[in-house]
Amino acid sequence: MYDRAALTPDPLLLAAIRAVARSADPDVTLDELLEITLRTTGADRAAAYLWDAERGGLAVAATRGYDEAARSSLEAEVASDGNPVQLAAQERIQATGEVSDAGQVTSAWPVVIGREGIEEPIGALSVEADAAAESFVSERVAAIADLVAVVVDRARLTTNAAERIDWAERVANSDLLTGLANARTALRVMDLELARAARQGSEVTLAMFDVDNLTGFNDANGRAAGDDVLREIAAVVGESVRYVDTVARWGGDEFMVVAPGEKGTTVARRIVEAVAARSKALDKRFSVSAGLARFPIDGSTGDELVGAATAALRAAQASGPGTFAEAARDAGNGTGPEIASGSAGA
Repeated sequence: MYDRAALTPDPLLLAAIRAVARSADPDVTLDELLEITLRTTGADRAAAYLWDAERGGLAVAATRGYDEAARSSLEAEVASDGNPVQLAAQERIQATGEVSDAGQVTSAWPVVIGREGIEEPIGALSVEADAAAESFVSERVAAIADLVAVVVDRARLTTNAAERIDWAERVANSDLLTGLANARTALRVMDLELARAARQGSEVTLAMFDVDNLTGFNDANGRAAGDDVLREIAAVVGESVRYVDTVARWGGDEFMVVAPGEKGTTVARRIVEAVAARSKALDKRFSVSAGLARFPIDGSTGDELVGAATAALRAAQASGPGTFAEAARDAGNGTGPEIASGSAGA
């Protein structure tokens, strides 16, 4: 038969388990675990240490019973060879130091994360107690050290998950080559801006930019060089727009700018001229041509504006590289876009 007395739950360990299970804040949980450690051991002070890869040593994660002056010296103390905290963290063993002049002794237990059969030592849990009164059961503290590992591991997983979500959102909304918004994001922003402009009776300019003869540049210099040009142009475009404008990579060698208000034409001209200036400064031959369409003059929907701006862009390119064209809907006969081309000064 089982010894029921031996199976009686340890109230302090139950409290430690509850602290881990119920708290979502790792700092709060570590603090609670250290308090329980003090109550379990009767120690005066306790501390949790974790490996800091950047520092190449143990860093204090949480303490109980140490004043600010004592806490500031802990990391230097545990860095010395033979220190029980260092031994526990490195060798994954319980380690006890020598009795100090004040009659205190430091004991430490390893904090280890185990996953898929691999154990990773990540730090140590230490207590500093009166050597004459040290009578606690070390297995209890070892169990609390395991709970510290659970807290740290859970915090890592949460951080990694948040980073993965953030990365996925950036990938979903951004062009990986240039870092600009992608076409899907640009269309979503354009729909929002058109709805706002319709409510307010204002304008929105849609500008389409195309890198002139990028195919020929790639053939002569290689695809990697062409990608460098795209990144350089993306940087210029991003530097040339206003805070309220949205810049996106629309396609292989095309960019889009959604510019609310009446200054879209000015913004587009500035981009064409800035790209020409950057090309000259870098002693490289690249330029962009631009086509513009305005809401509500040239279209009332996103599709209509994209079509009008693209037609204007093709008209600009037909006039030569580094040129600029605007689409103007002929309201008199409804025959569609009327293209007026002109040099942007590139």
